[in-house]
Amino acid sequence: MTIPPYHWWRTVFFLIPAIGLYTIVLGTISLLSTLFDRSGDFGHQCARAWASLILRTTGVRVTVTGASCVDPQRSYVFAANHQSIYDIPIVFTSLPFQLRIVAKASLGRVPFLGWHLSRTGHLLVDRQRPGAGVVSKMAKLVSVRHSLIVFPEGTRSTDGTVARFKRGPFILALEAGVPIVPVSIAGSRQVMTKGQLMVCPGDVSMTIHPPIETRDVPRDAVRELADRVREVIRRGVDESHVRR
Repeated sequence: MTIPPYHWWRTVFFLIPAIGLYTIVLGTISLLSTLFDRSGDFGHQCARAWASLILRTTGVRVTVTGASCVDPQRSYVFAANHQSIYDIPIVFTSLPFQLRIVAKASLGRVPFLGWHLSRTGHLLVDRQRPGAGVVSKMAKLVSVRHSLIVFPEGTRSTDGTVARFKRGPFILALEAGVPIVPVSIAGSRQVMTKGQLMVCPGDVSMTIHPPIETRDVPRDAVRELADRVREVIRRGVDESHVRR
């Protein structure tokens, strides 16, 4: 019988209970806040506090470069590569924007986390009717200077490579006329690898690249746009690994 490593024990008996507690407490505060703040802005501050606590408790240190490339007064679609479940707390903590995510509608029924998403303006998509209402919801986000964070690969990478991007998020950006900001995340896979119940402390780098305008991009050029954004992100990930 092989004894699990230290970080497995730390994950199961310390991190999971701690993160569960953070989720219940801050999720409850977020839900209560929607009684007087239907914009979800205060709820997002709760989400940022939740994300920050997770990173601090785990021992994840994030270095951000390129923050001066974006204007806090504008709305963007931030597109990032996806290596770990920790990518969401990483971007929530590191991007000082009112961020919303795109998630499947069934996630809205998950206690606390799903209730928070439903009540604070996140885009919950019915996979049977993926286009239903999404564009109008995106337009509403832009009108109140909210931004969207998407992971166009559609799933977490198992080996660190950046997979081909799906077109959906880029169609959404085109329809809304919102710039796309490529974001490269490197190092999060070593914090928690897909398929493993073990979290380790670590250093993560996040590179924010200059925005790519979408207003003059024709609808039939969506695939080229997705490939262009992917290439920017892929190069950023590779460069981060070289620096490490």
